[in-house]
Amino acid sequence: MDPRDQLDEVLPLLNDLVASLEPSQLDSATPCADFVVADILDHMIGGGTAFAAAFRGETPPTDGGPVDRVAAFPNAMANLRAAVCSPGALDRTIAAPFGEVPGEAFARFVALDGLIHAWDIAAATGQAFAPSVELVSAVNGFARQAITADRRGSGAFGAPIEPPAGASPLVQLVAFTGRTVASR
Repeated sequence: MDPRDQLDEVLPLLNDLVASLEPSQLDSATPCADFVVADILDHMIGGGTAFAAAFRGETPPTDGGPVDRVAAFPNAMANLRAAVCSPGALDRTIAAPFGEVPGEAFARFVALDGLIHAWDIAAATGQAFAPSVELVSAVNGFARQAITADRRGSGAFGAPIEPPAGASPLVQLVAFTGRTVASR
């Protein structure tokens, strides 16, 4: 599955989850270690903004960021999506937090990050989250190759957790990223 197609599916799901947030839920703990919902939004808005610039071959903006996370989120995700689809974006080398990465591979990391953080938000706020089997399968295939031992423990991914018996493919993927899960 092309990473742009993955983003076409995961970003609307994320936007729907974020649009449904109540202000009181921004402080809700998530399965992502040390992140409450607001931290995930900050991470995704900041990362989305910086990586949109990288996919366009530009320098990221240096402004202080949005005050209203929920309002800023869909704009940041739309900008990121447009940048990933810009001419030459997947052919660029992206300076990722973990080193230089080909654009196509980094777009897959962005889809992985979006899918897992969408699950984090849904789990923290009790919202339904049902990405397609095709999306979960494609992201899982990439995750199993990309999340190496040296990428674990840095805050992004913990040690893999054993998922509950009969867990869905999504829950199995989430457990692989190091999140403690209950079968959903």
